[in-house]
Amino acid sequence: MKFSSPLALLALTIPASSAWTAASRRSIQPLIQRRSFAAAALFSVSTEVVGEEATESFRLKFKGEDGDISPWHDIPYKSGDGYNMLVEIPKMTKAKMEVSTKEEGNPIAQDIKKGNLRDYHGPIFWNYGCIPQTWEDPNEEHPELKVFGDDDPIDVVEIGSKSLAMGSLTEIKPLGVLAMIDDGELDWKVVAVAVDDPLASEYSDIDDVPDAVKDGIREWFRWYKTPDDKPLNGFGFDEKFLDAAAAGEVIEETHEAWKKLKAGDTDAGKLWLGN
Repeated sequence: MKFSSPLALLALTIPASSAWTAASRRSIQPLIQRRSFAAAALFSVSTEVVGEEATESFRLKFKGEDGDISPWHDIPYKSGDGYNMLVEIPKMTKAKMEVSTKEEGNPIAQDIKKGNLRDYHGPIFWNYGCIPQTWEDPNEEHPELKVFGDDDPIDVVEIGSKSLAMGSLTEIKPLGVLAMIDDGELDWKVVAVAVDDPLASEYSDIDDVPDAVKDGIREWFRWYKTPDDKPLNGFGFDEKFLDAAAAGEVIEETHEAWKKLKAGDTDAGKLWLGN
């Protein structure tokens, strides 16, 4: 069954930096982070493109001062008073890029579904990524929502004014968090703003974020899989965004889960954890 909504139709019609097409490759190039950058004090990272863009061979790999690193396990989750966001999908693009949690080194690659590179059916209107050194434990049931984690690092929706490059690290200020339930799994969405964005001086908590932005985020994630005949996603806590304090608690909980994973106290399944 196909679904439609004003938001879904808008997402399908707004022009975007389309996923890796030849026509858009010129506009996509600046959206890949290729230079060195600072993740935190005294911690420098650079990236390297391997393979061909818009193909299954594409990988964005990460290097530290001593060689290859995992962007999931080796980049600190905190930076100053905020948290580090690893950007996977720049705003207004469609290619479904993600940290490959099961692949050696955990590079960023394009998700594959049924043998095809996966794109969103319309652009995502915000920068999207994850916080390193976090993990939503699929073995742990949430005490209130009665669902288990989705086996991935925690996601971030950054609502600032700039498009952030794929593979870049940005210090963010969490504003709130939304408990999305996708196919029976808990998939937290941290709403945040880059600390150097002009909006950071205006937004300190979720109530500072305009309702139109919050509603847009919720409805985009509710509907985005329906063009593939998937059901609508649901949300816990009466579909409300929890505040900044709750977002911080969720991030810290997922960091603790990651530490247990790395220590071998939790079953890793097929996840790549390095040494």
